Amino acid sequence: MLNLTVHKEHDERRQGEAYAPAETDVQQFQQKFYIESYGCAMNFADSEIVASILHDQGFGATRDFSEADLVLINTCSIREKAEQTVRKRLNDLRQIKKNKPGALIGILGCMAERLKSKLLEEERLVDLVVGPDAYRSLPSLIQEAETGQKAVNVLLSREETYADISPVRLVTNGVNSFVSIMRGCNNMCTFCVVPFTRGRERSRDPHSILRECRELFEQGYKEITLLGQNVDSYFWTPADAASPDGWGQPVTFANLLEQTAKIDPSLRIRFSTSHPKDITDEVLHVIARNDNICKYIHLPVQSGSNRILQLMNRTYTREWYMAKVDRIRELIPGCGISSDIIAGFCTETEEDHQLTLELMEYCQYDFSYMYFYSERPGTLAARRFQDDVPEEIKKRRLSEIVQLQNKLSKISNHKDIGRTVTVLIEGDSKKSNSDWMGRSSENKVLVFPKNNRAVPGDYATVTVTGSTGGTLLGEIIG
Repeated sequence: MLNLTVHKEHDERRQGEAYAPAETDVQQFQQKFYIESYGCAMNFADSEIVASILHDQGFGATRDFSEADLVLINTCSIREKAEQTVRKRLNDLRQIKKNKPGALIGILGCMAERLKSKLLEEERLVDLVVGPDAYRSLPSLIQEAETGQKAVNVLLSREETYADISPVRLVTNGVNSFVSIMRGCNNMCTFCVVPFTRGRERSRDPHSILRECRELFEQGYKEITLLGQNVDSYFWTPADAASPDGWGQPVTFANLLEQTAKIDPSLRIRFSTSHPKDITDEVLHVIARNDNICKYIHLPVQSGSNRILQLMNRTYTREWYMAKVDRIRELIPGCGISSDIIAGFCTETEEDHQLTLELMEYCQYDFSYMYFYSERPGTLAARRFQDDVPEEIKKRRLSEIVQLQNKLSKISNHKDIGRTVTVLIEGDSKKSNSDWMGRSSENKVLVFPKNNRAVPGDYATVTVTGSTGGTLLGEIIG
């Protein structure tokens, strides 16, 4: 069984937790690998690429890290807590060396790129370090590390998209899957380390994206999330202007989104994440006219203060952002909207904080991902500004943001009571195997009693009868 363990921090997007159904005969392989992933959905997708590369090189996977010849940790640098978690895990894994001296430990991903020398030389926690654009070099790096040398490749690329690699689906319920459409980021938000750890933005060939989506649908998957640091800036230019399959012109995200939706009307399409400055009316119209594109947009705002937004280099104002939310609700009535919000960014005052709360009230978010500011070494903010808001104030402001969002989520869920919605069944409820769990088009979680006919992957018509916390309760009516 190919294995991926997903550790979910408070700031992570939704990810699957079940093991992959695809079986492999581990006994046929002389070497075994074990892989864990931390952080965002992009890391999850990257781990599936890594598993494919290793499998092609004759490595079998194991669920038991103690018997692995190769242990890989796919890391995240987006927040300090994520790095602390990975460091603790690496220290825990040192026991492998005692029981299996020849075993190798490696780190992948964003933290690998940022802390390569420290992890290799100063702390001696790992044997190999591989950045997000260097996974193809894993086999040769493993051979190098087996000789006792420290193996490193963290070079960033302007071309690498792994378009020709078919990912091995690791953590899956057989219903939802991720498809990466682009890598890197060109937005230089001052608080963010991603442009420095994942490189410049480049879009993947749409042919390979659509092929992967079709294959997933043929394998029984019913929902695909198109992934990118900023999906709305997806832009691909064909090398051959006389492309025989209709891609003779540059492809925008709106084009790609609509073509993906046309694969089959029973295949749900989601996407993440959008930058407010880049989501266009064309994209909104595509969502509105395709029933199988989910009516949900994650639209990070980060702050409600124009002064703080300027310091963050977000390139929009609160007024512009609010107008964008109005436009979404105009073109896609009932669209679910969520956000990212940072409390306590550099120089943030109580007035700035109150502006964020006021913006949240205006936008009426269904839910949000909320954090207090964590300075990341190497970012523009770390170079330019002093992290001068005391931690206790950050935590108090974050608490107020969370309390307000809980209130807004309760209001949003209450409005759904009595509505009849279409739900894609994903599996058993976490609390009871007598209930199903699924999501509406607006990305709201519903729990409802099972009947004798429905199975995961089915669409169910559910009447919302109540709510508890962030979950809607309902009854199947068809």
